[in-house]
Amino acid sequence: MKLKKYQAIFEVIFLSILVYLLHKLFFYLNGNNPKYQNFHFPIEVVYGFFFGFSILLLFILIRVKAKNIDNVGYTFMLLTFIKMAVSYMILSPILHSGNSNAITEKINFFITFALFLAIETVVTIRILNNKQ
Repeated sequence: MKLKKYQAIFEVIFLSILVYLLHKLFFYLNGNNPKYQNFHFPIEVVYGFFFGFSILLLFILIRVKAKNIDNVGYTFMLLTFIKMAVSYMILSPILHSGNSNAITEKINFFITFALFLAIETVVTIRILNNKQ
């Protein structure tokens, strides 16, 4: 097994851990603020979902690249669309909740989604630029 082939996955692991720790530090520093408490989904669950989906996405993109590099971009767009649909289904209880922290939780969820989307996009660009 060549580690260079899976370098993109190691990059996502490193960046995910870094972003998670920064996000957790933000929550730790604002621990007494009731706006950041009693979320429907804890931050670990949200990061676990997006991290798992990112790793799965990259494994699929690496396999697609090995077969036909021309389909990597289309596969990325399809998998991102699927991730967005699943994210909406997960977010729907928050959208319809009467919780006073719902707005803060929606923003938190969207920021996490956007961060992982940015990480996946940068790593996918690197996969496409690496012609072997």
